[in-house]
Formats: sequence, C-alpha cells, structure tokens
Amino acid sequence: MTIESNIYQGQFGNFTITDSDRQEVTIYRLGLAIAGVSFFVGILLFLWLDLTTIIEQILTGLFALFILGLGVSLQKIHIYLKPLHNTLKVFWLIGTISTIIFSINSQGNLINFIKNQPLSLFGIGFIFASLTGIFIKEAFCFNSIESKILSVIIPSLLLGYIIGIFPLPLEQILLTIWGILFLVFIMRKATQEIPPDIGDKSVFEYLRNQKNIL
Repeated sequence: MTIESNIYQGQFGNFTITDSDRQEVTIYRLGLAIAGVSFFVGILLFLWLDLTTIIEQILTGLFALFILGLGVSLQKIHIYLKPLHNTLKVFWLIGTISTIIFSINSQGNLINFIKNQPLSLFGIGFIFASLTGIFIKEAFCFNSIESKILSVIIPSLLLGYIIGIFPLPLEQILLTIWGILFLVFIMRKATQEIPPDIGDKSVFEYLRNQKNIL
C-alpha cells in the first residue's frame, strides 16, 4: 500500500483515510493500552502480595478495566472478515457475562473463585479467547514476535491451568511473560503508524459489495 498525497492505492482501487479512520485506530490502541496496563498491574499485585480482601477488590476492579478496554478495542479493530470480527465480539460478550455471574455467585470474591474453580475459565476464558484473536490478527498483519508468542502462551496457560498439568512456578512464569509481552505490544502499537492499522479500505468495500450481491 503506497501513499501519494492523501490517496492510497488498494488492491481493488484507490481510497482515502479520514480523520474518523484515524480516530478509530487511536481508540483501538487506547483500549488495548488500558487493558494491557490493567492486566500487568493486576499480575504484579497477584504475584507479589497476599490475597487480602482489599487486594482482591483492587484486582477485581483492574480486571473490570481490562474487560472494558478490550471491549472498546474489539469495537474499533479493523478486520477484513466481518464474521471473524463478530465472533471475537461474541466471545468477549460470553466471557463478560460469565464474569458477572461468577462474581455475583462468589459475592465479589472473583479471584478466589477462579483459583478454587479452574473450570470457571470455560466461561471467563472467552474473554481471553477474544484477546488471543486480536494477537493472532496482529501477528498475521504485522508479523510481531510478541503477538506470535502471546497467541501461543495465552491458550496454553489457560488450558494448562484448567487441566492442572502445569506446576505453580511455571504458571507464574508464563503469567509474567504474558504481562510483559502485553506491555511490549501496546508500546509498539503506540509508535506504529496509523494507516497500517486501518488497512486496505478498498478490500472492506469490495467485501461489502460482494455481500450485497449475494
């Protein structure tokens, strides 16, 4: 994709990038930044401090921020295949509803509930499935090494925890790597040019037209 003035050459014709397009990408990245920072701070508190009532309340609040930031990003992300985009949003919704239900059932003790009930991740885990989808998209589009690693670590850690095959030290290491690479990812996104995140708008238009024809 090349640029001449403000006109881009796409696969199916020329297109322009508007201020609205740029704003969507900025919001997408801001949502990821909120999610990433919240998740990283939560990891630090979870691994370094005792799980007192206050700490658990803070962790629950950070997890809520993570979910909110991720949800905003999923609304603004540019993915060519709309069914895939909708699937990620459905995953997020299922995970969010599961989190709310488990939080109510555990009387707000969500973190302890997840620790004692690993199978709860079959519901809450849909949130992380949607996050993994974003990393897979980023790995495919931009070939970023941290996205590739996270696309493997996240499902591996969650499944390993559910099944109980990983020793605690390994789980902590993988969780720490997850948090660090998430920070690396959002810092890289912050310095990346905006147009690549918008993508080839001629492809979006072509797919829309094909859908209308069918």
